[in-house]
Amino acid sequence: MHPLSNSFQELLGTMIVQFSPSASSQRMEHYQSVYEANRHRVYSFAFWMTDNELRAEAISERTFLRAFSLSDQPDEEMVDRALLRELQSEEDVSLGPLQLECGVVSEVSNMRKNTKRVDLERAIVQLPHTERMIFCMHDGDGYDHARIARTLGISEEDSQRGLHQARLRIRELAAATAALAAA
Repeated sequence: MHPLSNSFQELLGTMIVQFSPSASSQRMEHYQSVYEANRHRVYSFAFWMTDNELRAEAISERTFLRAFSLSDQPDEEMVDRALLRELQSEEDVSLGPLQLECGVVSEVSNMRKNTKRVDLERAIVQLPHTERMIFCMHDGDGYDHARIARTLGISEEDSQRGLHQARLRIRELAAATAALAAA
């Protein structure tokens, strides 16, 4: 197991003492294992939602501090809810009430077979926030629609619809980028 980053380890120690002065080494080990098991996923998700490395790092740290302050035994879903709250507190992420925003997208069937990864990444960050979250949770992190629905507070049907619209929109945006590059 990799040790926590120095700055976060100091924050974590301070947080544990603040919320539970008698924190046992077992609890510290649990916090560290939760952090290690989720840190890459939380950072990546924060990055996809903000498109900014420094903000993603700050959101990641605050996410774990929030999750650890709420429970002695946080799990993945608690970390997810803490991450959602941190994202909702960001000024320009503007999650507000989560709702599907993608309009009807036409099926794109002539997408280039050698689409560049950067074109796909640019398309993902152009998605509306809710659809981007659903896409990243499902296709990026492998969440099922039930877990996405629980985490985001939407129905499973909205999760499925959001994923479908996100995938179509990504294809549309990537195809448009490819057409511009070919011209």
